[in-house]
Amino acid sequence: MVKSIVFDAYGTLFDVYAVSTVSEKRFPGNGKIISRVWRQKQLEYTWLRSLMGRYADFEQVNQDALRFTLNKLGKSYTKTDLDVLLSSYLTLPPHPETGDALRALRSVRKMILSDGTEAMLLPLVDNARLTSCFDRILSVDTVKVYKPDPKVYEFAVSASKVSKEEILFVSSNGWDVAGSKSFGFKVAWVNRSKEPIEELGQHPDYIVSNLMELTRIID
Repeated sequence: MVKSIVFDAYGTLFDVYAVSTVSEKRFPGNGKIISRVWRQKQLEYTWLRSLMGRYADFEQVNQDALRFTLNKLGKSYTKTDLDVLLSSYLTLPPHPETGDALRALRSVRKMILSDGTEAMLLPLVDNARLTSCFDRILSVDTVKVYKPDPKVYEFAVSASKVSKEEILFVSSNGWDVAGSKSFGFKVAWVNRSKEPIEELGQHPDYIVSNLMELTRIID
């Protein structure tokens, strides 16, 4: 029986590629590629910092990834450019079905577990008017290592006060799905873009195309 649902934030609840709109305004003709490279480099830096044992919080990682992206694309930029693009992470739009799905799951305890810092996550959730949907918002900044390190998932277990077998972990990121399943969670993969399963020997328990489909699994 599922007693608690733990959601990833970036990509799962919120559309990270929406930053392409702001990026396009600052760097015309480059919005989409900036959003793609920036996101990939964020992830790479979290994994590399975890492997190297050189943790820096996600605000720093996000800025470093953005600087790399603009340098890679040969773009000149100002501090204002950086500030505007980085602030867009505080107002990422939720995916269209996010609010309705969370409200449909109101009878189940819900938490967010994210690489983002509290200073990034709290205003993000508040701007989307979703604060009341969650019992806890957890940041990896507490454990000083990034997903998919098992210590991050263990942190969610401790915070939920239920066993890991009673938690459903929900993510749109294939690598996060593999990491959380390897840890021992029951896992739902929100596969909006119909990607193949990661070849890591870990398969999700459920595959859904959006969060509303998740509500039928819980029911």
